[in-house]
Amino acid sequence: MDAEADVGLALDGLSGLMGFHLRLAHVSLYRSFAAIAADLDLTQKQASVLRLIHANPGVSQVDIGAVLGMDRASTMAVVDRLQDRGFLVRRRCLGDRRRQELYLTDTGERVLGQVKKAVAEHEASFSERFSKTEWGALLDSLRRIHGQPV
Repeated sequence: MDAEADVGLALDGLSGLMGFHLRLAHVSLYRSFAAIAADLDLTQKQASVLRLIHANPGVSQVDIGAVLGMDRASTMAVVDRLQDRGFLVRRRCLGDRRRQELYLTDTGERVLGQVKKAVAEHEASFSERFSKTEWGALLDSLRRIHGQPV
């Protein structure tokens, strides 16, 4: 999308800034995900939390927040919402009573299956715009930007 052409605004150099393009890309990804996942009534963060719990049964809220770059309050709100919907349960850690472990319920597992299908469609709608090599290079570049090893 060429924002300057769309609305006639001069961009004063924005078109040469990585952050500007990352923001526009994020908005496009967010809108696409929202449309694909609308029937599930889940946000990207909620879907990510379900996936992390599935891959790491017994994970703590703190560890999930660290991976997703979320503060404690935001992480707790997402986990509370998923628990209220019956997708996960909290259990006290037997080895450290201060720590709560998170587990998906059967309902959460079923919803996660739907989430994975929706996310696959969502990702395909973007990845098909690139060759396999370009897609790999894009993901590697994004990992470098946010500091994750390639």
